[in-house]
Amino acid sequence: MVRRKGGVRLKQQLKLFLAVLITAVAASALTLYLVGKGSGGSVYSASDSEKFEKLMAAYDKIKSDYYQNADDEKLTDGAIKGMLGALDDPYSTYMDKKEAKSFEESITSSFEGIGAQVEEKNGQILIVAPIKGSPAEKAGLKPHDEIQKVDGKSVKGKTVNEATAMIRGKKGTNVKLVLNREGVGQIDVTIKRDTIPIETVYSKMIDGNIGEIQITSFSENTAKELTKAIDDLSEKGAERFVLDLRGNPGGLMDQAIMMSNMFVDKGKTIMQVESKNGKKEVYKAEKERKVNKPTVVLVNGGTASAAEIMAAALHQSSGIPIVGENTFGKGTVQNAESFSDGSTVKLTIAKWLTPNGDWIHEKGIKPQYKAELPSYAKLPYLDSKKEYKAGSTGDEVKAAQQMLQALGYKLNATGAFDAQTEAAVKAFQKDQKLKTTGILTGETTISLTSKLQDKLSDNDTQLDKAIEILKKEK
Repeated sequence: MVRRKGGVRLKQQLKLFLAVLITAVAASALTLYLVGKGSGGSVYSASDSEKFEKLMAAYDKIKSDYYQNADDEKLTDGAIKGMLGALDDPYSTYMDKKEAKSFEESITSSFEGIGAQVEEKNGQILIVAPIKGSPAEKAGLKPHDEIQKVDGKSVKGKTVNEATAMIRGKKGTNVKLVLNREGVGQIDVTIKRDTIPIETVYSKMIDGNIGEIQITSFSENTAKELTKAIDDLSEKGAERFVLDLRGNPGGLMDQAIMMSNMFVDKGKTIMQVESKNGKKEVYKAEKERKVNKPTVVLVNGGTASAAEIMAAALHQSSGIPIVGENTFGKGTVQNAESFSDGSTVKLTIAKWLTPNGDWIHEKGIKPQYKAELPSYAKLPYLDSKKEYKAGSTGDEVKAAQQMLQALGYKLNATGAFDAQTEAAVKAFQKDQKLKTTGILTGETTISLTSKLQDKLSDNDTQLDKAIEILKKEK
């Protein structure tokens, strides 16, 4: 082992390295995402150089002795990734130019992919929520599904951005995922990528005079979309509102504040942000309240981040009830700052707290009225390209049997494709005017999945509970 003293050369390299690492910041963007709240400059000074001698000694060693030429950019990127990885925080990440572009697209425009928000937690890549109407939603992806492989390649040890880059691709191309779902096991799914538009608010009149508003994420124009939805529904005679935040993975914090203000009286607290020194910044409703009609909020395990800010604000500052399941539990704020080369560091800079000062991180928000979907809502996607027939066995066969059961066909869900299952498939094919083969594949699989989704839509027990509670509100 050879030891070398850095001396003047080390200090010069250190200054150059830190200039790349710290002072090349050119612009900032958001991720639960806080607008315009950077640290205000570098905290590094020349007197701190000794702290980095080990780092620079390693750099010096690689540049001088490694048997191949080492790329400076890759070494710098690796050092940044290493520092962020040492924080053991899945929300603090480094994105190269390509990953940063993909991230920016996800909150500002349309992009091509499968349409699912993912996160890294305890070394696993998990689905937070699929986007409404996306290929991921149509394929049956659920919150908390673990992605194990993408096109046959393991995502073990990958960052969220690296995994996302593997999943995204050109419209019309396929990506094969291997998932693990709690209580179900391994699921293989092939999804065709498509253009994912960032349209984030969907509204309609239901049950007479109730306006249902589904918010799928918090992007640049979501507050404007919500304003329009409220106005349109009010013109149609809406006297009450259901705000559906199920499967909403979050997004821009400023949008969550503006949207919450529509349901919170001026001067009341919407949220608090607590920095590492314990100082709290309180965000209050700055405008007059827009909606004074009875409202309920609908949530589930895919309701995260900015969506949780809104749910908590409406409940704690306006007394609006929350219906559904425990939310995801993301209580931190990230700031994304871009380097001059287009790469970006996304760093957790604070906690966010509810109006009452609660930190919901990794705990979520418990609804006042619990409501679950039918058990068949958690059944996995079946690959229409696969063939399930007499003699087939496994979890996917069991899922198909449970789907048929949910649609009213009589059979036992054993996981073995027996004569009883074949008879049920034939009966389903006959009812749907399909070729009667007794084999589950292609059109039959697609039709089975579609019919189950229709049944779930007609039997949305969570929405039914929300309407029940809403009708009691004054």
